[in-house]
Amino acid sequence: MPKASPCDDKFGLNSNRRDASVACPNAKPPNGYTQSKTFAMTKSKTNLPHESAGLFLTDGGLETTLVFLEGFELPYFAAFDLLKVEKGYNAIKNYYRRYLKIAKDFKAGFVLESPTWRANPDWIEKIGYPKSAVSEINKKAVQLLVDLKSEFENDLNIILSGCVGPRGDGYRPENIMTVKEAQKYHSAQIEAFSHTSVDMISAITMNYVEEAVGIARAAAALNLPVVISFTVETNGKLPTGMSLKEAIEQVDESVKELPLYFMINCAHPTHFKNELQQGQNEQWTKRIKGIRANASCKSHAELDEATELDRGNPKDLGNEHKRLKHTFSQLNVFGGCCGTDEEHVFEIANQVQSV
Repeated sequence: MPKASPCDDKFGLNSNRRDASVACPNAKPPNGYTQSKTFAMTKSKTNLPHESAGLFLTDGGLETTLVFLEGFELPYFAAFDLLKVEKGYNAIKNYYRRYLKIAKDFKAGFVLESPTWRANPDWIEKIGYPKSAVSEINKKAVQLLVDLKSEFENDLNIILSGCVGPRGDGYRPENIMTVKEAQKYHSAQIEAFSHTSVDMISAITMNYVEEAVGIARAAAALNLPVVISFTVETNGKLPTGMSLKEAIEQVDESVKELPLYFMINCAHPTHFKNELQQGQNEQWTKRIKGIRANASCKSHAELDEATELDRGNPKDLGNEHKRLKHTFSQLNVFGGCCGTDEEHVFEIANQVQSV
């Protein structure tokens, strides 16, 4: 695995910070929540997914596509590291373009996530960057999104999302932080996003609740709406053993400003569909609006050891999403995670749109 070059150069960004902050006009606490719970104010007049019943797509497995399908080496699975060279920058830009074209064909909205899942202080330092580079790295990543939005904004509604990943391993909750520690740790990356044009923050592959709460609080402190996406094991529970019900309810009970909505990612639908069905008529399932599933039915442990890509069956994956959409009509944000590519997202969009 090659050592990344230290990030000594300046990226020369001229980010446009939106100074005017206005409340989301349609943002209301979900049924069952008191008016003391509010959503964070958004800096944008863009309609976010929780304000619409319309279909929103997002991308698939960025890192697995770059590694297994395009032959790039990603230190610690860090896609942002490719932004330092023209070939890598263009590869990521073209990757997103392919998904934006799918959204255009389906007349869907699109949540454009920054390639910054690993762009938090500990991970960038492991790769060879100074911790002080957090701001530059994340701003450069968002600038790529801004350029893509300019290219496609006449064709579809694009949401710019700053992606925040876990401090530790995405599959194993090690060195668990307190809520205060998580808020302090993730504030550096979220602060960088607050000086860009992102419409919201997405915390992806959260595997324990304290980190999710800390991120939600950090985002609220910087006046940024946040989405929380939990990952689960093959039994539908978080790696800590906590149920999705407990995790979602605990996050909502622990913050003053609610996450816009919750998602599930980095798990196959067969892993969590029974858990969701058991809570079908309960409030916590209504808080879930997005799915970014894995292509493979394998467990996290099996995927961690895999040396070849398991793409699963795109049509079957689309059908699993169709069943979920039929049961949980509020679901309207769909993309993919490990092992998925454009074919999977196309199949998902094609099948859920028919529900």
